[in-house]
Amino acid sequence: MNRLLMSGLIFLLSWAGLALAIAQETDAKQIGMVTGSKTGTYIQFGNDIAGIGKTVGLDILVKDSQGSIDNIKRMNSKENAALGIVQSDVLGFLSRSENPEMRQVASRLRLIFPFYNEEVHLFANKSIQSISDLQGKRVVVGEQGSGTWLTTINLLQLTGTKPAELLNLPPLQGVTAVLKGEADAMFYVAGKPVSLFTKLGNLVTKADFAPLLANVHFVPLDDPRMLHEYPSAQISTADYDWMDGKVSTIAVKAVLMSFDFSGKQSPYFAQRCRQLVALSQAIRGNLSQLQQSGHPKWKEVKLDEKVGVWPLDRCSRSSIKSGASGQEGGLGVDINRELEKMLLNQFERPSYTIPVG
Repeated sequence: MNRLLMSGLIFLLSWAGLALAIAQETDAKQIGMVTGSKTGTYIQFGNDIAGIGKTVGLDILVKDSQGSIDNIKRMNSKENAALGIVQSDVLGFLSRSENPEMRQVASRLRLIFPFYNEEVHLFANKSIQSISDLQGKRVVVGEQGSGTWLTTINLLQLTGTKPAELLNLPPLQGVTAVLKGEADAMFYVAGKPVSLFTKLGNLVTKADFAPLLANVHFVPLDDPRMLHEYPSAQISTADYDWMDGKVSTIAVKAVLMSFDFSGKQSPYFAQRCRQLVALSQAIRGNLSQLQQSGHPKWKEVKLDEKVGVWPLDRCSRSSIKSGASGQEGGLGVDINRELEKMLLNQFERPSYTIPVG
């Protein structure tokens, strides 16, 4: 791998020295949690968790972000970002990378709980009937470095589909571009129902906008090449009332991660460990409440579901007498070397900016 790519990746993801300097410079009382876009499911889950955290005296600061890769980088930085919600295929990519710096980044993170499947939404004009129809089209692939972006690039690789233009737009701008005909399709990975798409139903009652909605739909994602690596799922009128019937799609797993605070005997790490114990007990003890009053996706959560690859967080499990074990297994998709090269090239682009938390 050429040195320029290596140095660019190290600059973006590998802030190892900064992570080691957290203890004396951060107020450990407040727990930063990096999530996702302001319209996505991650941030809603984060707010639900923060609400439960308050009941046991935890002050959790929920932060929006550019997505999974951004979250992993921020958890490995000096920022107060002890927790993060990320997609499973991003985790799989990092842990299996042949790049030692990327594996080192992954080695500092721990799995707290698996959450739910996130459905892949391919929102497009009705001339697009399958992913292969994206050949030569203008496709919104999400912001560079986001989980949606990585999943989209992987799906295009798996199916050999080559759009004419990849548009790096945030979700709301992506939907607008498709409705206005400025893009042919957009990918968005988030747990259904997504408020971004739910609110589109309001257009039906507005004469000026109704024709725009009549010309778009969700494209089925049922190509066998995808199903080898992603579980199948469905989107239906139960999720978005403006739809007709149901559409087959695929999903990735959303998981709650933390920085590994079990490896040092400093006061800061010890306090973070105690906080993770309290948080895990609060989530377990209030899961039924979360399933009743939180985001609908809480109903799918199985806290002891085997996910694998990542070591389980010792702090949050230190007081659990039974349940999930520390066994490692397979998590995420088998992203090939070509995707890794593509990811490295994307990180090298000067247009990718480092957010300040």
